[in-house]
Amino acid sequence: MIQDVINIIHDYWLLLLIGQYPNGPLGGLANTLILSVLAIALAFPVSILLAMARLSKWAVLRWPVTGLVYITRGVPLLMLILWSYFLVPLWTGADVPSFLIMLVTLVIYEGAFLSEVVRAGIVSLGQGQMDAARALGHSYIGAMRFVILPQALYNMIPSMISTFVSTIKDTTLGYVINVPDLTFAASQVNNQLLSEPFQVFFILAVVYYLLCWSLTHIANTVEKRIARRRAGPSKVRLRTDVLPLKTFTEQL
Repeated sequence: MIQDVINIIHDYWLLLLIGQYPNGPLGGLANTLILSVLAIALAFPVSILLAMARLSKWAVLRWPVTGLVYITRGVPLLMLILWSYFLVPLWTGADVPSFLIMLVTLVIYEGAFLSEVVRAGIVSLGQGQMDAARALGHSYIGAMRFVILPQALYNMIPSMISTFVSTIKDTTLGYVINVPDLTFAASQVNNQLLSEPFQVFFILAVVYYLLCWSLTHIANTVEKRIARRRAGPSKVRLRTDVLPLKTFTEQL
């Protein structure tokens, strides 16, 4: 089995890495990483807007966004992908690329999940931070921009990295709408070999595991550093070489 895995990697590593590029569409691991990075980069500002809308005092803004977040979080991602794949061309009348449909779906889905992380980070700071910023003359938007969000986002870095890990795993569902990602490339290899499906998808599992493990390790490291910064400098130890008061007075 090990020899079969080595042979598959030797023969098809380029297809698994970049798909059919430059003779065809970019795919494989490169497309998976591009899709994941774009999704989390675009979902991040969306999540901030959704979180601020959920914390708004205006019910006309808060309730629709709350409904959107709950529906998005309650519906399986696969169902959202299929809805987008069939409804977007129906509504627009245009042939929308599957990569773009998958990207927009991931942005909405991950944005809804990240918005709860952002909202929790803002709420955890307490109302006193907002009151102090307003007392210094900041508007609500200015207080959010310069006081609340910098602190909240710093505390949320480990959670955001963990969300990035889940985004990488979620990209595998793009296979159902023919997004040329790593899973799609592995399926192409399997269709060519036919007799070695276990070896092909074992390679796929190992690649995803290494990606997710690396990012999880980074998240744990960042979390430890943040915890050390929160703890502040260590307490100064008392010197043991100082004479007791009684002994000192006796010497006098």
